[in-house]
Amino acid sequence: MLGLATGAYATRRSLRGGPGHRGPPSDHFDGSAFFNPDASAGRSLSDFLRWQRTSRATPWPRWVENLAVPSLPAALQPGEIALTFVNHITFLLQFRGLNLLTDPVYSERVSPVQWSGPRRVRSPGLAFDALPRIDVVLVSHNHYDHLDLPTLMRLERDHRPLFLTGLGNRAFLQEHGLGQVREFDWWDGTTHGAARFTYTPAQHWSGRGISGRNRTLWGGFVIEIDGRKVFFAGDTGYWKHFGDLRSRLGVMDVALLPIGAYEPRWFMSEQHMNPEEAVRAHLELEAKLSIGTHYGCFQLTDEGIDEPLLALDEARRRHGVAEARFRVLETGETLLIKD
Repeated sequence: MLGLATGAYATRRSLRGGPGHRGPPSDHFDGSAFFNPDASAGRSLSDFLRWQRTSRATPWPRWVENLAVPSLPAALQPGEIALTFVNHITFLLQFRGLNLLTDPVYSERVSPVQWSGPRRVRSPGLAFDALPRIDVVLVSHNHYDHLDLPTLMRLERDHRPLFLTGLGNRAFLQEHGLGQVREFDWWDGTTHGAARFTYTPAQHWSGRGISGRNRTLWGGFVIEIDGRKVFFAGDTGYWKHFGDLRSRLGVMDVALLPIGAYEPRWFMSEQHMNPEEAVRAHLELEAKLSIGTHYGCFQLTDEGIDEPLLALDEARRRHGVAEARFRVLETGETLLIKD
């Protein structure tokens, strides 16, 4: 009984998502909740129920075997980047002297509980125990498929990294035992060793339960190190921030852009890009290389498991973008960038 009570309490704490942010109003904060300047910040409960009632989701396979085997570098020279696609939104990014994870998700389900909710259809492409020393963890926002508490707590126990996130999330993460946590508003940031991190705008929303919606900020990150720039977009709808980022921070060597969880468009369009919009974002960023994320592991929306890849191929052709300029990696694949 004690175990059940403890589990229920932990679930309630997770659903609350912490006290949120308190501070002066801004162009995306009204003093108590964050908002998107040019779009709604999440759909209403009635919209959600309408989606569930009318959904015609394409079935996913029950399980998919990974095809790739990670090939982590023994060492990297200045300016070299190694990217390993772990699953969903999670990448291991390696630079000279720095290893980091984006929105690490190793749980079986992305849900408040592990007996219900979206369940993975493939294993992580890089086992948790095979991770190198992790120095920094990026947490773009507090949705369950991005802020996976069991994974973050395990990283704290085994690696004690620095966690970087948006305003309002620090208290929540510290409440769960994470030691080093820094939180930021859009365009603010910090340094760690030789790297500079900037928290960038996104068009999305936040919340882990019925209450507490939009009390914490959502966004992406730019990592600058050894003359290289990598953009991790997190979750986002298509918005002007891609052009703003190009103007303020320059050309990205790599942009990690979401291409999945986008159907039906009437429900998802303001918060999740589809592949067509991801290609447009790539062009506005003028990124040297973009890589697709947020697909192929958890069925969160109505499109089939392969539809983002097919739609991305069509969008590339329509916009004249070479496949080598906007890639997708196999789960577990490592890409080494030298020049």
